[in-house]
Amino acid sequence: MLSIIIPVYNEEKSLPNLFSALKKTLEGLPDAEVILVDDGSTDRSFDEMEALAGEDGRFRIIRFAVNAGQTAAIQAGIDFSSGDILVFMDSDMQNDPADIPKLLEKLDEGYDVVSGWRRDRKDNPIKRNLPSRVANGLISKVSGVRLHDYGCTLKAYRKEMLDNVCLYGEMHRFIPVYASWQGAKITEIPVTHHAREFGSSKYGLERVFKVLLDILVVKFLSRYLTKPIYVFGGFGLAAFFLSFITLAWALCLKFFGSTSLIQTPLPLFSGICFLLGCMCILMGLLAEVMSRTYFESRGQRPYFIRELVNINRQK
Repeated sequence: MLSIIIPVYNEEKSLPNLFSALKKTLEGLPDAEVILVDDGSTDRSFDEMEALAGEDGRFRIIRFAVNAGQTAAIQAGIDFSSGDILVFMDSDMQNDPADIPKLLEKLDEGYDVVSGWRRDRKDNPIKRNLPSRVANGLISKVSGVRLHDYGCTLKAYRKEMLDNVCLYGEMHRFIPVYASWQGAKITEIPVTHHAREFGSSKYGLERVFKVLLDILVVKFLSRYLTKPIYVFGGFGLAAFFLSFITLAWALCLKFFGSTSLIQTPLPLFSGICFLLGCMCILMGLLAEVMSRTYFESRGQRPYFIRELVNINRQK
């Protein structure tokens, strides 16, 4: 079964066109559902969705009490979906539902994730396209998952690739990275991108700074979630080394340069570095305990199995 998940926030003018396009696409996809997640809209978006759901049982609605963001809306769609294939798309009609069969055809070639690429993007070249290209380049380099367009919501996934994924903050753009941690085979295809007809984008230039911070989180989770002591311990050892160097420098000035220890800030700086090193080491040990508690409390292992041959899975 296919589940199409669409976050909606104040898109009442776009919804009639979206519904019309979706119905045409669903004619060729008999075993499909559409999950509309109303992210606390303050216009008549929910009324439009409710009317459609009353006419067509394939359309289901999740209504948030307050605006929680696109990431939370996508997570809710995943949680309440029934399909083994998930497709995410925007509700503003910049994504084209007619591209969904193309994504599914690519999945049938053996891929686990198919990402849309807005190669001919119809957005402002300075405010939207340029920051997006920079962000995509950074994410690809840091994560090792090379995609041209992380920001394109139109993507298809095999649901098992998202079984252990919990999305927080604004991490929805990194879902392909999360899937890659479980060994997903990822590709991308060009998709149609339409200019926005109604309303305005919910994102601005401030998203670039959020992406930079999110990249740090993703990098930490991808490489050090099971061994955080390597990060904190590395900083701690560097601080100890700096403490030793500055103390040695201060002693050299005292014995060979006739400079008293109270005449230079080096001893104080050495002491601060030593304390900082101790704190980093202790934080690393605490993080190690928390990491083990995290995995063991969830009954989760730090590995992911794609298939078993001649082995019965233990419950």
